[in-house]
Amino acid sequence: MNDATKVFLIDDDADLLRATGQTLELAGFEAALFTSATDALSRLNAGFDGVIVSDIRMPGLDGLELFSRVRDLDAELPVILMTGHGDIPMAVKAIQDGVYDFIAKPFATDRLLQCIRRAAEKRRLTMENRRLRLAAAEGGAGPQLLGQTPVMVRLRQTLKQIADTDVDVLVTGETGSGKEVVASLLHQWGRRARGHFVALNCGALPEQIIESELFGHEPGAFTGAQKKRVGRIEHADGGTLFLDEIESMPMATQVRMLRVLEMREVAPLGTNDIRPVDLRVVAAAKVDLGDPGQRASFREDLYYRLNVVSLSIPPLRERREDIPLLFQYFAEKAARRFSRDVPVMSDAVTRYLADHHWPGNVRELSHFAERITLGLEPVPVSAGVLTERGGVLSLPERVDAHEAEIIRDTLTSFNGDVQQTIAALKIPRKTFYDKLQRHGIVRSDFAGR
Repeated sequence: MNDATKVFLIDDDADLLRATGQTLELAGFEAALFTSATDALSRLNAGFDGVIVSDIRMPGLDGLELFSRVRDLDAELPVILMTGHGDIPMAVKAIQDGVYDFIAKPFATDRLLQCIRRAAEKRRLTMENRRLRLAAAEGGAGPQLLGQTPVMVRLRQTLKQIADTDVDVLVTGETGSGKEVVASLLHQWGRRARGHFVALNCGALPEQIIESELFGHEPGAFTGAQKKRVGRIEHADGGTLFLDEIESMPMATQVRMLRVLEMREVAPLGTNDIRPVDLRVVAAAKVDLGDPGQRASFREDLYYRLNVVSLSIPPLRERREDIPLLFQYFAEKAARRFSRDVPVMSDAVTRYLADHHWPGNVRELSHFAERITLGLEPVPVSAGVLTERGGVLSLPERVDAHEAEIIRDTLTSFNGDVQQTIAALKIPRKTFYDKLQRHGIVRSDFAGR
């Protein structure tokens, strides 16, 4: 073992204690030997990341009393009791009270080592979950900007540095990476927090509506405009305007938006009145607008006007060390929401988190954590080979798992759009819905936010 598991071994039989200690050392454990339970307790704290192995019958503080004290200190710290045959009923009762396991003397060496290894793995998972919960609580940057990787630490620092300034910001990142969270934090952490945070997805509105949504209109400005409407730009006066998927903004709207950015004024449709606005604009794009090939029909002058400060959010696959932390946060959030227990980070889940490509980024991870919490995805499979219990899946099971993953990835790529997903998968609509039902996939989980 690179990081040897600590074992507190307690027995008043000095010879047996020494021999068992040597066995543990040879097996790769770091054994601390005690002939007194009181001495062992004086060395324990709730941060102990190992296992306790103790005899039951000892002078002074016996094994059962030791367990009671340990339970008060840390109820999740595994205690293994060694006992003579006459004490087995007592040991069984102790297991009902929370003792991890008991071993009857004389015991086979392999039996002891296997028991300690299982207890050590349980303790490792417990301590890892505690570390993740603590990191989530101390993140201080909102749920989807959690992360201890250097790139996320730098991103949070940059947000705090520019939050109180009035510079416009361009945010780039893949779907589901957290662009709106970045915009929201810039608003919350700055002096504009008292104003409105106004968000508009430029790709979600048809060209005929987007100008009215942004600039507002007066009665009679166009057919159907029966009453005055305050546009998103004017509503964001004193606050922040967030324009998502700005690369989808129609060309005519881009021209008008450029004037808003340059002059900080807006003219609603149907009037010549010019109204000043004091706002910060945060724009987000899924493509690199600095690359002419990706910029396509997006105006170059508007790009340079927006690009005062440019922030890039890395995809989840490029900061894999943060994935367990995020999963833990979303699982605990889902457990509170659905009144369920927080799921244990099993080996199967850990393997899936590490191996999956995460094309939907943080949004996809959030949905996965919700399904695990609800027990809707008991066997997460990335490579399509192992079950949660470590057994090998049959060929049909592997095919099913792979098919489900392809459907989820495709839905994620198209933000849950059925028409585009069916076209990409090249299957009939009825077949598509049959497969959703068979794999327990909920299309609305993938809809863009």
